[in-house]
Amino acid sequence: MKKPSIFIIFITVLIDLIGFGLILPLIPVYSKNFGASGLMIGAIIASYSLMQFIFAPIWGRVSDRIGRRPVLLGSTFCATLSYVIFAFGSSLQNHQLALWVLLLSRAFAGICGANITVAQAYIADITPADQRSARMGLIGMAFGLGFILGPALGAGATRYFGVTAPGWVAAFLCAINFIWAYTRLPESWKPNMEEHVPQRPHLAQWMHTLSTPRLNLLIAIFFLATFCFTCFESTIGLLVMRNFNIDTTTGPGLSRIALLIVYCGVVGALVQGGGIGRMVKKIGEPKLIASSLFIAAIGIAILPFITTWFWLYVGLAIFSIGSSLTRPPVFGMISQLTAAHEQGTNIGVAQGVGSLARILGPVFATSLFEKHVAVPYVTCGVLSLVTGLITTVYLTHIPKPATESAAASP
Repeated sequence: MKKPSIFIIFITVLIDLIGFGLILPLIPVYSKNFGASGLMIGAIIASYSLMQFIFAPIWGRVSDRIGRRPVLLGSTFCATLSYVIFAFGSSLQNHQLALWVLLLSRAFAGICGANITVAQAYIADITPADQRSARMGLIGMAFGLGFILGPALGAGATRYFGVTAPGWVAAFLCAINFIWAYTRLPESWKPNMEEHVPQRPHLAQWMHTLSTPRLNLLIAIFFLATFCFTCFESTIGLLVMRNFNIDTTTGPGLSRIALLIVYCGVVGALVQGGGIGRMVKKIGEPKLIASSLFIAAIGIAILPFITTWFWLYVGLAIFSIGSSLTRPPVFGMISQLTAAHEQGTNIGVAQGVGSLARILGPVFATSLFEKHVAVPYVTCGVLSLVTGLITTVYLTHIPKPATESAAASP
């Protein structure tokens, strides 16, 4: 078996996120074209996160017990099937049936979507505690690149092959990813069966993690930041359609929306590609988290009032910079505060809380968007600002965890 490496897990996550990025920006537009209400659009987007909210901590705990590799392989295989269902649904002429098939595809993907949770635990397994924030930035970089290459592929696929093409391309990529992971990805975590590891019931594990000092504050910050980001991603296509009069019933219109997401991904990947480690060393994780939230607050609050392409790109860049700087230091600190045998469990709970934000965010944003386009954006700007203030007041006064504690990697 090959030695675990950051590069191999990075490529595995990247290919998965390219497939994810292929279809995610198009879900609100496809749903709208099928006649969905704002509430139905939010429900389709949120169904993925609802299932992740339930299952992410379970898969994290399973990976602590049997290892990371089998969980990653299983989730990748099931992702392939979910995109096949999505492609089938996007081809249906019966709009009501199509919406239900799209909902089914996203719910099934959420049940099996353990890749990010387990990949972060994988990185924690093989990385010294004081380097984890920088290494967690690679997950963020994979997100950025996934939302560059995925929407770009989606834009080309819809332009030249029609609206069903993104689902089939995403399914093909996930199948390739399964083969890659099966042949190249080694195991990073081999539980010591002689070590007693308490196995708590699902709810008890949630309560244990969320009652742990410092961890609960970091997870709350992640929840609020994720809520704001999902409000953005679930409505930005609708906002641009409205403010710039783009026809999304054709391939060129859809591709233009997708290319805006590509732009956001480029900005995010550039920020996270090599800058996270240097910024953590210079100002520390807490101040970096607070700064990222302040930047994101400015970016998202100005978006609904922009009606020129130049300022749209400026606003998207500001928000992308802020949002891309939040996740790596948050999960770096969570992994530092977590014992080696609970990395998957605690990161799974954090991802489950993030999934709860991704359930509430789309429903909140798409419903309010129908009332007034500015309301979800301004609300999220204020919420991000308040979260940054909470971080400044409470998190920046927490001393940096010792790197040679029980949280150290095995």
